[in-house]
Amino acid sequence: MARARITEVMMDDTSINVSKEVDLVFSIANSLRGAYKPDKYKDVIIPMIIIRRFECALAQTKEAVIAAYEKKKDTPPQILERISGYPFYNTSRFTLSELLNDADNIAANFISYIEGFSANVQTIIRSLDFEKEILKMDKNNRLLSVVRKFSELDLNPNTIDGIKAGYMFEEIIRRFSENAEAGDHYTPREVIRLLVNILLAEGCDDLYAEGKVVTVLDMACGSGGMLSTTHDFIVRMNPDADVRLFGQEINPESYAICLADMLIKGENSNNIRLQDTMKKDCFEDQSMRIVISNPPFGASWGGKDAADGVEKAVKDEHKKGKKGRFPAGLPASTDMQLLFMQHAIYKMDEKLGRAAIITNGSPLFSGNTTSGESQIRRYMLENDLIEAIIALPTDLFYNTSIGIYAFILSKNKSPERKGKVQLINAVDFWKPLKKSLGKKRKEISREDIRRITEIYSEFKPGKYCKIFNNKDFMYKEYAVYQPLQRTGSLSAANIASLKTSTLFTANGNLFNEAEYEELLETSPRRPEEEKKFRKYQKGKEFIEAVISVLEQNISDKEYKDYSEFEGMLKNLIGNIEGMTPSRLTAIAMELSVMDKTAVVQKDKKGNIIPDPTTKDTEIVPLNEDVEEYFKREVYPHVPDAIYVYEYDPNKKTTSSNREKIGAEFPFTRYFYEYKEPEKADELLAQFMEIERGLSEKVSALLGNEAIK
Repeated sequence: MARARITEVMMDDTSINVSKEVDLVFSIANSLRGAYKPDKYKDVIIPMIIIRRFECALAQTKEAVIAAYEKKKDTPPQILERISGYPFYNTSRFTLSELLNDADNIAANFISYIEGFSANVQTIIRSLDFEKEILKMDKNNRLLSVVRKFSELDLNPNTIDGIKAGYMFEEIIRRFSENAEAGDHYTPREVIRLLVNILLAEGCDDLYAEGKVVTVLDMACGSGGMLSTTHDFIVRMNPDADVRLFGQEINPESYAICLADMLIKGENSNNIRLQDTMKKDCFEDQSMRIVISNPPFGASWGGKDAADGVEKAVKDEHKKGKKGRFPAGLPASTDMQLLFMQHAIYKMDEKLGRAAIITNGSPLFSGNTTSGESQIRRYMLENDLIEAIIALPTDLFYNTSIGIYAFILSKNKSPERKGKVQLINAVDFWKPLKKSLGKKRKEISREDIRRITEIYSEFKPGKYCKIFNNKDFMYKEYAVYQPLQRTGSLSAANIASLKTSTLFTANGNLFNEAEYEELLETSPRRPEEEKKFRKYQKGKEFIEAVISVLEQNISDKEYKDYSEFEGMLKNLIGNIEGMTPSRLTAIAMELSVMDKTAVVQKDKKGNIIPDPTTKDTEIVPLNEDVEEYFKREVYPHVPDAIYVYEYDPNKKTTSSNREKIGAEFPFTRYFYEYKEPEKADELLAQFMEIERGLSEKVSALLGNEAIK
């Protein structure tokens, strides 16, 4: 019953149109032309919208607040808030319209007016450094005009409710940020509605309890669209619910808008923080019933492109292990999406927590088996945290045209979902926009939202839905070799090849020709440079000695038994200063080629020795028998293949000795549909038809020109 209610009633804000209000705001922005570059209009417009919205909200109770304040200057803020009807107030006699009465002192009076707001509002305005813009506008004779136009703009919450204001703010940000990176600022509302519908369609019976406290977190909250929509949906489900919203944001403008909206909603302003989630969890002691977020795509957490202090904070957090926010591993330093995913898991209520996280395709499959990305995916699967992954249409977001995915995470899976992951292919659920908005050319309609939610709730395999066991996405990586069968020779060609091989020309442990030449020209050399130079000098002398001996022993004789060849080389060059067993083996490999007619090499126990130069890898699903897999996939192509699982649990874990179990979500593969290419004669017929049509249009055009 609950599911039906949710999918039926949680979409009634789709027809809201804010183009009139937004166009009016942008007409005001045009009055800044000359004094400001267009990309800086937002430095004025966004603070002014916030100030005007606060002013409109307080209009009815302002006189009563001023009366109480002037009667007793030390009236507690709590009393003034009670009188104002909001968790904020203004004790200044000024309003935007009244500022117009003293044009000569408008800047000073405007600053005084702002100082009359309660501390929480001043924090918002201060975060935007708006006083500087007031003085700049005043200097450039723009302030009076801007104040006048905003004083006439109706932003009263009774006229423009939170939903409409959200749309308005977001459209303004979109227009100001058309060149922003994908994923910045906010997410289209229809996408948010879809995610909230899905979050509330499962495991949410407790939300109907009277007085139920529901905590909601957005880790990158932008202007607050996700928080507001989630709040509104839950309250419509249960008007008695106590929904508490928490958000962190690093963009000052978005933060200010979000905080302003939260204050007007009556939310606790301390729960919205201007802080990088990668640096700090601002709500350490608070678990979240729902986490919903669209973290930035492809943003660096480490290296030169990372914000100051982020890399250290992330690594310090990772060192805490299971007690920290990033226990599963660290992804590539160029993309923090899977760090946000881990943070979401960390914050989710241990019994009932649910989350919806938007990503691009990278978190599904990036990284090799032992990479941080793969291990994070493995962690989520082994802990049965992934409920569903939904592929959304391209061209859906304002700042990117790429495909987007939604991870649905849960610590409260229903019995039929335990140990399973649902994949939903919703890439075809869209309708075209009448007019593109940035890169957004498509939208998910009301019916699309309903259908996707139903597919999710029904949990049945079909055209758009596939259900897998967790282990289906996990695999072991096996090293695959061919037997050591090589023919060696001290031919002139082989020796010449050895001379130019990377072993002798680009080996950091022996000799690097390019680096050596550079160091040779460096004067003076730093101590570490001098040390490397002397190492390369010794390496050069070693190589020259080896080549000298080999060239004195040039022969066309072929050794079909590799061990015999290596033994001959040992007798020949084994005593050269600097020779080691590993160097001798490397040289022998360079002087030999794989040869299936050569003797198969075996160790003392009779086991076939693998040829290290033939190493390849094979990904074997964790739920498959490895031998059966090789019989089906490998042996038909390489009959003598040798597979090895290169990990010893009895030895210390190192970069070369790590458990090679990974995970990935090859989403596209599971929904791939083969389409037979069109036949050549059909394509030719289409081409001829197009050509005929073009010829007719050209002829008609030339005929019209002749008439003229």
